[in-house]
Amino acid sequence: MRKMRALAEMKCDAVLKIGNYTLPNNLIVAPMAGVTDRPFRELCLRYGAGMAVSEMMSSNPKVWNTSKSLQRMVHEGESGIRSVQIAGADPDLMAQAAQVSVENGAQIIDINMGCPAKKVNKKLAGSALLQRPDIIEQILKAVVNAVEVPVTLKTRTGWDTDNKNCVEVAKMAEQCGIQALALHGRTRACMYKGEAEYDSIRAVKQAISIPVIANGDIDSPEKAKLVLDYTGADALMIGRPAQGRPWIFNQIQHFLQTGEHLPPLPVEEVQDILIGHVQALHEFYGEFLGPRIARKHVGWYLKEHDSEGEFRRIFNAIEDAKQQIDVLRNYFYTTSI
Repeated sequence: MRKMRALAEMKCDAVLKIGNYTLPNNLIVAPMAGVTDRPFRELCLRYGAGMAVSEMMSSNPKVWNTSKSLQRMVHEGESGIRSVQIAGADPDLMAQAAQVSVENGAQIIDINMGCPAKKVNKKLAGSALLQRPDIIEQILKAVVNAVEVPVTLKTRTGWDTDNKNCVEVAKMAEQCGIQALALHGRTRACMYKGEAEYDSIRAVKQAISIPVIANGDIDSPEKAKLVLDYTGADALMIGRPAQGRPWIFNQIQHFLQTGEHLPPLPVEEVQDILIGHVQALHEFYGEFLGPRIARKHVGWYLKEHDSEGEFRRIFNAIEDAKQQIDVLRNYFYTTSI
């Protein structure tokens, strides 16, 4: 971090273009399975994100008719630029998934080569592909040639610390027609542990001419500026730090533009955001699944104020949608946060 501070320079505000699409700012919501559903994406866009990437869609057509896939696949009518992530290891199936996604409203296709989850990697998808550059090239060409919309790539620095190949993959991506690359500053072996390293993102930015999006541990306005300045990246992708704090995008954008911090959100606004989010989950998933999915989001919103987890234990036992809202309203009424 000391080295990063020493090399940091003021970075001008630049407009990020991906193909024919111009983002309103250079802050992007990272795709996160089970998190970046439509209600969460809409909320992040409302609170300052320039674009939100969807949860990954499997390229296996056998699962497309499941309720989970069907909820992830339709994107017509969403706010902002609609970027849809696809995951898989078969070039032909990935091309087909891209075409189906465009038919369902995708304006940008994002290829997942960064997910470290075992259930994804055991099928040679996600970051497991970093061990097979030959298949990477086939997938990139197949998807780019299958659709007329821009195609982007999200990946990691390598398979492990002894096998980092992100510069080579980035050059290949540019040659294959990928129009922007998001790089998480960790290897697959690192999962989400330790601190993200930004030297690799800096090296990739210097090696290619397409936009580079820095990802990993960007959890504050100061860190956002530091990463932009050090890596030279064109944009930032924020994932876990936005869980329970979708307004982080407004905070970062304001700081990058003015050098000043926004005041903390009033409790009343936090209450409105949280309850509105839970209600949107109820509406999107229905009154059986909605309350269950809401539990993790409520835990993220209140983790700093419910450190002992007492309220969360009470909330997680509630299965009725209306009762969840009533309990949340009572929590804010009786608790000083």
